[in-house]
This record gives sequence, structure tokens and C-alpha cells, in this order.
Amino acid sequence: MTGTPPPHLFHIDDCTPAYDFVEVTRQGTHPVVDRYRGQVLLHTVHDGKLIPERFLYRDGEPIVDFALLNDKFVQERDWGANLIAGQIASAANIAGYARCRLARVLMDFNRFPGTTPPGGRGLETMAISEPFASALSHPEKLSLLEDYYDRISELIEDSLLSNKLIMIAVHTYDEHNASRTQRSDLSLLTRMAHYQRESRMPYGVFDPMFPDALGASTCSRILRDRISLNLERNGFRVSHNHPYPLPEGSMEVRAQVWYFFDYLRKRFQDTHPKTRDDPAYQLVWLMLLNTNLRLQEAETLRSFLHRFRRVPRAQLAQFKRAEKAYTHVRNFLAGGNIVRDFSTSNMRPSSLGLEVRKDLICSFDKQSGRPLPITEAQQHKARSIGEVIASAIATYFETDRQFL
Repeated sequence: MTGTPPPHLFHIDDCTPAYDFVEVTRQGTHPVVDRYRGQVLLHTVHDGKLIPERFLYRDGEPIVDFALLNDKFVQERDWGANLIAGQIASAANIAGYARCRLARVLMDFNRFPGTTPPGGRGLETMAISEPFASALSHPEKLSLLEDYYDRISELIEDSLLSNKLIMIAVHTYDEHNASRTQRSDLSLLTRMAHYQRESRMPYGVFDPMFPDALGASTCSRILRDRISLNLERNGFRVSHNHPYPLPEGSMEVRAQVWYFFDYLRKRFQDTHPKTRDDPAYQLVWLMLLNTNLRLQEAETLRSFLHRFRRVPRAQLAQFKRAEKAYTHVRNFLAGGNIVRDFSTSNMRPSSLGLEVRKDLICSFDKQSGRPLPITEAQQHKARSIGEVIASAIATYFETDRQFL
């Protein structure tokens, strides 16, 4: 390489696999009962540190300013999220947690695929932001999404979401708001951003068959409040959906939409088993379950149904059959108690975002901004948070679910 980059905190690695499972030493101080232990998924999406070399260099020259990239990497990473996830898993006697190993500064799996628009920030961001939004070519962005975003999605949908009742995404956030007021020790995120603003689902993101009422919360309120109560009793201040709610592209939201349509599919196919192998119905389910918006065939059907866009003549008959199948599914949903049954069932999966204040478990050099070694006091704090949350999950399964 002809370019000589300055020292940096991110690691240059091909990041294979991009998403893995970390086993932990099980302390079991607050174990989840055996029956439900395999139905809890703890995961982190923003504490990765790896960037593949092919997205940093082109023809032997760096394509990004490494000093600026390092600053952005430090700013974007959820420092300590893996530590907290591991402590919860250990205390709950769960095998471990899943993690995204790719650095968020390169690709944010917790957002919809695409490039963040100029000036976009916060909940407006997409999977690819600056400096890579400008530095990468179109083929390189396609490669990034196909090789990492899609592979992570396939793994999660094929195995990790199956049979889960609780999915907790662990994040960390800054100590202060933009106004310099101090944030709570932890924040529990359970509401979609658009629903918080408009009291309805956003139009044109997910299929309109998804009920607006389900956007109010991605998590059992009893579970949310049990975690909040336990934390407050142990001296931790807790906020709800502050300083921000869940972006629609987050795994917490996408998983809830995916869970609902998967539930609807099972109910529909149990009533109409002959539709299982019908290509028209298969295309409809492909569209409804395409919650990460990555499949072109699914998006083409969506635009045909809801935007009335023209499709190639050779595909018109196929899409008209899918339209009839979609109407059949929609009428089935409207004519039954599917939404009520899903929303009130104690088997409805809960997706919860957990934000922990970084300064509780991490320290940063005031001059360079670089993270400092974790102290014994910070380790103790992380262990305390993990044990309290594990105890809340255990209590929820042992006693609280009977009230659902």
C-alpha cells in the first residue's frame, strides 16, 4: 500500500463472519427458567470494530481520510454494549449473545439499506453514511450490502428470530443531550418514531396491512415496566423512548413487523393449506416479510399494488394473480380476530431497545477522545446492570406472563 494511514482504533479485517454468537461464562445469579432460556435473544449491532480493507483502499490508495474516519468510528460505536450484553447473558444463565462485528461507521445494520441523504442525521440516517456514502462507488455499495447486510439478515431470519419471545438489542449512548442536560442511566426503547409523532405507522415503508395499533409498542408493557422497576429499585434512573424512540429501520421494529406477518401467514395457511405451494401467494408472503426492503421482486409487487406502477408486460399476469392472492389475505385479516389474538397473546414476541449511558461503563481521554481501559468500578457497574436486567427477565417469565 502506498498510503500510510495514521494510528486508528478500528481494525482492518475481512469481517468473516460479519455476525456471530459469543458464548459467555454462565454465572446464573438470576437464571431464566430452563423452559424459556432458549427463547431470549440478546444482541448488539453497534459495537463492532472491523472494516474490510477493500472498502478503505482503491488501487493501493486510501479512499477516505483515516483521521476523520477514526473520529467518526469513535463517535458512532456503542462502546460497552458487548460488555452489557455479556453480563445480562451470564447472570441469566443464557449461552451468550449475538453481535455484529462490522463497524457501524461503515454500515449500520440497524437502518434501512441505502445512502444517508446530505445533512441527514439521527433517526434519518440509512445504512451507509459519510464518509463512505461519498467515498464508495455504486458497485462497492452493492457489494457492501450484499456481502454483509443481506448475510446478516438471512442469518437472523433463518435461525435467530425463530421461537424467540424476547429480543433485547443492547446499545450505549452519550452522557449528555445536545442541550448539555444529563441523560438517564438507561433508556428503554419500545415505540416507533413515526408512531410517537403521528400515532400511526408511516405510509409506504411497510405494507399497509400491518395494523397501526401495533406500532404503539414493540414490547410487552409488563416486561418493559418490570425491567424499569427493577432498575429504579437498584438506584438506576430510567427513561422511556428518550431522547429518541426507535427508527423504523431498526431491528426492533423490523422484527415486530416480521413476527406479525409470519403469524398471519401461519394462521392463513392453516385455514387455506392449498395456498402453501401457490406461486402467487408465495410472492405475497415474500413481499410482506421483506421488512428490510432488500428484495427487488417484493418491492416491485409492492409498487404495483400500492403505487399502481406499470410492470413489464411479460410479468403482468403473474402480478395480477398476486393481486388476487393479496386481496384474499387482506380479507382474511379483516374478517377475523388476528390482530387481537396476536396483540393479546402471551406468545407475542417482545423487541426491546436498551440504551446504557457510556460513562457508566467506559471512560475516554479528554484530549484525544480515545477510550481508556475499563476500571474495576465500571466492571462492577456493568455486572450490576446485567444482574438487575436478568432478574427482571426471570421474574417476567416466572410470574408476570400469567397476567398477559
